[in-house]
Amino acid sequence: MVQKHIKITEEPSHYDGLDEMETLDIVTHINNEDKKVAEAVEQVLPQVSKVVDEMAKRFDKGGRLFYIGAGTSGRLGILDASEIPPTFGMPHDKVIGLIAGGDQAIRKAVENAEDDTKQAWKDLQEYDINPNDVLVGIAASGTTPYVLGGVMDAKANGILTVGITNNPGSPLAQSTNIPIEVNVGPEFLTGSTRMKSGTSQKLVLNMISTALMIRVGRVKGNKMVHMQLSNTKLVDRGTRYIMEELGLDYDEAEKALKKYGSVKMAIDALK
Repeated sequence: MVQKHIKITEEPSHYDGLDEMETLDIVTHINNEDKKVAEAVEQVLPQVSKVVDEMAKRFDKGGRLFYIGAGTSGRLGILDASEIPPTFGMPHDKVIGLIAGGDQAIRKAVENAEDDTKQAWKDLQEYDINPNDVLVGIAASGTTPYVLGGVMDAKANGILTVGITNNPGSPLAQSTNIPIEVNVGPEFLTGSTRMKSGTSQKLVLNMISTALMIRVGRVKGNKMVHMQLSNTKLVDRGTRYIMEELGLDYDEAEKALKKYGSVKMAIDALK
């Protein structure tokens, strides 16, 4: 008899009687559980590093990074993708996040959207996904049909697949080229994977996208030298980067930034 996969994310919380706790006790216990997340992520750093290096090779050939997920996992992928253009000056079509149910599912749940095993591949084909690209499937349970179907179809078409899951040994981990299995244990609120599981996914996505942008030359030293100058705060930040690098006063640095359009271009032109 085949043993059914055990979902750690669905196991009962270590705490009970939540509805009878004092508020300070509730938030203290949540905080204590959250402290475990970084330690769990630490265990998968070699896999995260491998993903970044494989992505960097493909980016140099014009490849892209795709995230797919449902619910919280899908929203976290979209959040990470949406931060890349303003932070690193990358085109919007280099890191792409897709969620089961489409953009309307970002704010409101779309009934049964995550249960379609074929829809993710249809969504990805609209972007002409190809073997130069990398697909990251995100699913706390590791069993979401939308995500599983997407990564299996992508893998069958020669695309490197990555699975971020909170259930070691899950179908998602077994179906992808590089599984990232972050075991954060049962949630404080039983089955509520928007909590520790979601936090761990956010940490891993931060690492993947930031390290990738560093590897492909979008950072100099510790500065975001390609960031979009989309508001006063970012213009001020860029101006101070140039002041620090070139020894200019504020007005000279700001003038150079606005003339050349980015910190890197200003520094390269004036150095």
